[in-house]
Amino acid sequence: MASPLTPQLFAIFSHLVEEVSGLSYGETDRELFGEKLAAHALDRGFDALLDYYYRLRYDDPGRVEITKLVEALLVHETYFFRELPPLVELVNNCIEPAVRVKGRARVWSAACSSGEEPFTMAMLLDARGLLDRVEIVATDISNATIERARTGRHTKRAVRDGHPADLARRYLEIGAQGVAVSPRIREAVTFSQLNLLDGAAHRDLGLFDAILCRNVFIYFKDAQVMRAIDMLADHLAPGGLIAVGISESLLRFGTRLVCEERGSWFFYRAGT
Repeated sequence: MASPLTPQLFAIFSHLVEEVSGLSYGETDRELFGEKLAAHALDRGFDALLDYYYRLRYDDPGRVEITKLVEALLVHETYFFRELPPLVELVNNCIEPAVRVKGRARVWSAACSSGEEPFTMAMLLDARGLLDRVEIVATDISNATIERARTGRHTKRAVRDGHPADLARRYLEIGAQGVAVSPRIREAVTFSQLNLLDGAAHRDLGLFDAILCRNVFIYFKDAQVMRAIDMLADHLAPGGLIAVGISESLLRFGTRLVCEERGSWFFYRAGT
């Protein structure tokens, strides 16, 4: 059994995790954080949490161990067709116009978790006859989650009540063992591991006509949100839009992004 997570240990571990990933944990998260941390430390062979902290802080070349801890802490809870209307709006009034003008378009699903969001976007694009002219890039900080996403296989909870039955019938195989994405949709998305706050890792991504970064910033402190927003804005093509979660707003951060209402939904574009 691992040593207990004292307030002091919680402070240094949570600070280290935030430093690496941007994820912020408050006092209300301490119990769950401690359970996951203790279980992971034992799996890695450490009974004493302080010893594990020293391993992470001072003996972790390449940040391999801290990356494993971050993956153990993350909760990957998403599902197909989540917050669907804003995605439909992007397809109709951002991506399709970009395809008409340029011949092709690019979409980035940042912090894509297990892939349900970019797969949903691929379904919408295919239903409109656009998929072959749109590149979909999907990234997440967790390599283990990215590997699961690439398989196109999901649990039954990945499809919730009220989903669009026509899209589900066309692109998903729903059975007793779970949900499988059709090969055409699975192969349309390129997955890779990427830390949203690692500016160097973004360098070669290029520009996108639509960037999805939804239900992510609620886990970041303000300073990390502003860093991430600036990095995302650097990857917006002219006329491109960023979509955040329905319950999220970037207005209070005073960034160079401008809020724009499209079809009753709010998006963000680069200011002039």
